[in-house]
Amino acid sequence: MEYIKLFIDFMLHLDVYLNMVIQNYGLWTYALLFIILFCETGLVVAPFLPGDSLIFAAGTFAALGALNPIVLFGLLSAASILGDTVNYGIGRALGSQLYQREKMWFIKREHLERTQAFYNNHGGKTIVLARFIPIVRTFAPFVAGIGNMKYLYFVAYNVFGGLLWVGTFLSLGYFFGNLTFVKDNFSLALLAIVFISALPGLLGIKQGKNKAKPETI
Repeated sequence: MEYIKLFIDFMLHLDVYLNMVIQNYGLWTYALLFIILFCETGLVVAPFLPGDSLIFAAGTFAALGALNPIVLFGLLSAASILGDTVNYGIGRALGSQLYQREKMWFIKREHLERTQAFYNNHGGKTIVLARFIPIVRTFAPFVAGIGNMKYLYFVAYNVFGGLLWVGTFLSLGYFFGNLTFVKDNFSLALLAIVFISALPGLLGIKQGKNKAKPETI
């Protein structure tokens, strides 16, 4: 329970914690951001890690001059692309065996099934669209690997999606994160970002489930 409280506190005060990391560790901050983003996109056991909000927060500090926006864009894009690639490889190698198991202690089946429904509805575009949807983002490349999506197609969607996702939230943080209203309500802004980014995906999943339901006479 204590770990959950700490994580919630970390998410709600991400600006404070990131500021502390920058002050105490300097350039090592880039390595920490890379690791967190890589784990969030590359490991199906870590969908709880912050993605959108972390990039947004990093953008706000880049606007203040505490971090280099160009280095951030290159490094975080590389982390997200590499993470998805690893996740795809795991799904291709082990996914079908894991999917057939009734219980998976490190993966919530409902998350996997939700992503599968989204993938069935959107096909390869899922790799791009899922970037903007928490949790689904982590499972999308894994499901693509299970479904044996052609690697070259996956790479194209992966690179485009990674650049678009990082570029979007980094820009939002850079240009809007330091507005007075946003700074005074930073926690609410982060929650709004997560909600807004997840909304289209949740609607897509719901539509996919409705299509899958058999018609009643």
